[in-house]
Amino acid sequence: MTEPYKRILLKLSGEALLGEQGHGIDASMLAYFADEIKEVHEKGVQISIVIGGGNIFRGVRGATAGMDRVQGDYMGMLATMINSMALQDALERKGVFTRLMSAIRMEAIAEPFIRRRAIRHLEKGRVIIFGAGTGNPYFTTDTAASLRAIEIEADVILKGTRVDGIYDSDPEKNSNAVKFDEIHGDEVLNRRLSVMDLTAFTLCRDNKTPIIVFDMNQKGNLMKVVHKDSSIGTTVVWDKK
Repeated sequence: MTEPYKRILLKLSGEALLGEQGHGIDASMLAYFADEIKEVHEKGVQISIVIGGGNIFRGVRGATAGMDRVQGDYMGMLATMINSMALQDALERKGVFTRLMSAIRMEAIAEPFIRRRAIRHLEKGRVIIFGAGTGNPYFTTDTAASLRAIEIEADVILKGTRVDGIYDSDPEKNSNAVKFDEIHGDEVLNRRLSVMDLTAFTLCRDNKTPIIVFDMNQKGNLMKVVHKDSSIGTTVVWDKK
């Protein structure tokens, strides 16, 4: 394996914690993610994490049709905190020192996000989990991931999904979809491929932050991606060759 990335931001979807359940958090998935993250952490990689809240808020969505968008977004931020706390607990039970930092002040359960403090935690070998998105409505957790990655000067954003990369069409609907090993960000935009929302993607473009989309549910993939194994996932690049 090649020299690993020094500092990463791992973006996970809340839905990934569902496992085989219809809602909530599957304890086995939580333990699996904790094991994968611990293995990489033990190699000396500085790890920060942003996790969505879809596994919790998705169940509420149908019952809250017509709710004010701002109110709904704040509920989503609280859902990310529940998942972040669960992941923090899973990691610490496996002996990994962590810090949970929230974009909304919740002193009883998390530190407020302060950029310099976050970087110091990483330098001390702690895994950071960033909760509550950006702290503002109308922004997704993808945007929060891009923003935090830029702020802490992460080498790369690793977007762990249930799909093994970026395709020219939805591989779950089209069996003939073609996977890209590497793709320029401009081509992603031109093809209107679904990688991240436009705000998140634009932040990465403006700051030349690479993105790797990979299948997090395949054991060992996170370690391979961190060690720059080009056979895993799809890398979004910004510089012309």
